[in-house]
Amino acid sequence: MPDGTMVQFDTTARPGWLETRIQNLSTEPRQNPPARIMRYRFEGQVVYYETLGGGDQYSNLYDQKGKIICHPEGGITGKGDGNCRYFTKRRTEERLVWQDSR
Repeated sequence: MPDGTMVQFDTTARPGWLETRIQNLSTEPRQNPPARIMRYRFEGQVVYYETLGGGDQYSNLYDQKGKIICHPEGGITGKGDGNCRYFTKRRTEERLVWQDSR
């Protein structure tokens, strides 16, 4: 993805809050580009990164318990809320958890 490597699908168990979030996204109108959720390791913890369509919508970065850490991208500037500026440079262990296939 960012470095051109192939993304591996994450087959590990998903936390309950994440299953609920995926179910909710699946009932909402399809977005363009499709919504997806990636799993990373960032600053020593497992995090989940959710993209939401295009435009000025913020992306969401969640901790393992489902609490939003920050919004790395989106908004008027496209640079998110500024609370995790180093996410794209410091994230590792990229895994695709879910992508809307409708």
